[in-house]
Amino acid sequence: MKPNSILGRYLTKQLILNFIGVLLVILGIIFLFEMVERLRRIAGNPDFGVWFAFQLAVARLPKTAEQVFPFVMMIAAMITFWRLSKTSEFVVMRAAGLSIWGFLTPVCIATLVIGIINVTMINPLSARLYSLFDTLERRMDTKDMQAMSFSNKGLWIREAIENDNVMILKAISLHPENEKLLLRGVTIIELDKKTQPLRRIEAFAGILHNGFFDLRDVKIFVGGKPTVNLNNLRYPTALDIKKIEENFVDPEAISFWDLPRVISFYDKSGFAVARHQIRLWSLVISPLFLVAMVLMAAVFALRPNNRRGGVMYLIVGGIVTGFSAYFLTQIVYAMGVSGNIPVFLAVTAPTIIATLLGVSLLLHLEDG
Repeated sequence: MKPNSILGRYLTKQLILNFIGVLLVILGIIFLFEMVERLRRIAGNPDFGVWFAFQLAVARLPKTAEQVFPFVMMIAAMITFWRLSKTSEFVVMRAAGLSIWGFLTPVCIATLVIGIINVTMINPLSARLYSLFDTLERRMDTKDMQAMSFSNKGLWIREAIENDNVMILKAISLHPENEKLLLRGVTIIELDKKTQPLRRIEAFAGILHNGFFDLRDVKIFVGGKPTVNLNNLRYPTALDIKKIEENFVDPEAISFWDLPRVISFYDKSGFAVARHQIRLWSLVISPLFLVAMVLMAAVFALRPNNRRGGVMYLIVGGIVTGFSAYFLTQIVYAMGVSGNIPVFLAVTAPTIIATLLGVSLLLHLEDG
């Protein structure tokens, strides 16, 4: 069946309306619980009011919503299919000669489009809100309204420089200010490609801006040579405050569009990028995972005898399947992050398994 046919548009409309309804209900429940928890945490603290708690609750929503997104799609699909079976519309469609695959085609295409919109348009906004949540949490913990999520963690960072050499930078503390990053207790060690030290630079303080570390009260140590003391030194770098901040926040706080650049930069700089790669590929594969959830929903909800009952079977089967898929995904992702299995396999395996299971059960249903 063509997605733009009358029946295809009808099925698509039913799925989208149910999806929006379920999503709003679940987000509303999550927001209420988050708001209560944030109000409890700020109770008795005069520095933070209800508005701050509201900001925290709203900024937290995207991360939680992303975790339940496959469940929302599965529940919406189950409601759609159950209503069609309940009203015998599904029976009429089958009697008219429509196969189950023709029935599911417009639904799966609509699901795929929803998943793509979520990744390409909603995810960048969610990443910004999650980054804001990280910062607000940091401010509440430190009771500093100007604190950033990485303000007092210090800094260890590695950067590739010319001739296959690398630079390792350590700072005792750092503080962002406008477009600059202020550092204190800076140590820079330059290593050759055999990891042998070339020179060490120590500075009392430094400022990162415009592609340079502006270091103050500098000492330069080179093996076999006297120490060089300088008042100022401009040390070139490819780092900027945004890249450093991204290294200190979760991959969930980085937009889908920025992840490839971040992965490339940190991979060249010698950082472990498994978590970022898992995050990128999970976003890429997520629309297909939503389709797999719809196929699983069809297994439980597309039954001609739904008018006779069996709602409990539908609910329990859907819940068990959804949670099983979620835990399988998290376990395999953890194995990918730890390096036990390749990243690409870790991301695609749950989707492939869920899809094959759904297709095989639907083939059995179609034959029956």
